[in-house]
Amino acid sequence: MISRKLTATAVLIASLFGTAAFAGEVADFERDMRTAYGSYRSALFMTNANKPDEAGKAVSAFKQQWSALAAKPVPAQYADDAQYKTTLDAVTSIAEKAAEEVSAAKLPEAHETLEKIRDEISALHERNGMIGFSDRMNAYHAKMEQILGKTYGGFDAAGFGELREDAAVLAYLAADIAAHPAAEAEDAAYKPLLQAVEASSAELVKAARAGDADAARKAVGALKVPYSKFFLKFG
Repeated sequence: MISRKLTATAVLIASLFGTAAFAGEVADFERDMRTAYGSYRSALFMTNANKPDEAGKAVSAFKQQWSALAAKPVPAQYADDAQYKTTLDAVTSIAEKAAEEVSAAKLPEAHETLEKIRDEISALHERNGMIGFSDRMNAYHAKMEQILGKTYGGFDAAGFGELREDAAVLAYLAADIAAHPAAEAEDAAYKPLLQAVEASSAELVKAARAGDADAARKAVGALKVPYSKFFLKFG
């Protein structure tokens, strides 16, 4: 029996170099998923910005687009994934819960609920060897949130040791994003937004290496805005 990993690899190769029909099926589905993911990003942003009307519209758009995806036959790249339908159903349920929370003006709760969709889609891609731009953005986001949640011992010696390690990982993840550009990379806004993310992670590395507590606090605090802007438009 051919292993799932080998089958997924074969599917990915075929999607890139195989027949036009096979490539079209894979590419069309991933394009539609990326379109839905755009509405999802907007929903995340609007719930976090406490904009109920815009959040409601974005969640509604995502639900409609995701429902259309879920109604399609299982595409070739996920044909061997026993958890495929479970994942799609989980995303549907999460989106419905978020819509209810938005309607009840519980936007912080809706934001936290929506975050779970990111994990479901990332897991789907990882299981099937379909890692893409959004997955790399999500990996950066996860590390960034980890950094934002730490105190680093008030930036004592041990804290700076930990910060240097975290900053190096974040800079690597930023470089990985840059090395694998989004399909929309030719957009005039893409390069400046990417460069802002790269610059913010570079500043964190610089402050960590210098052992400068004030610069480190400032650099940590400056991570979220450039990432959020880039994520909203292209993530």
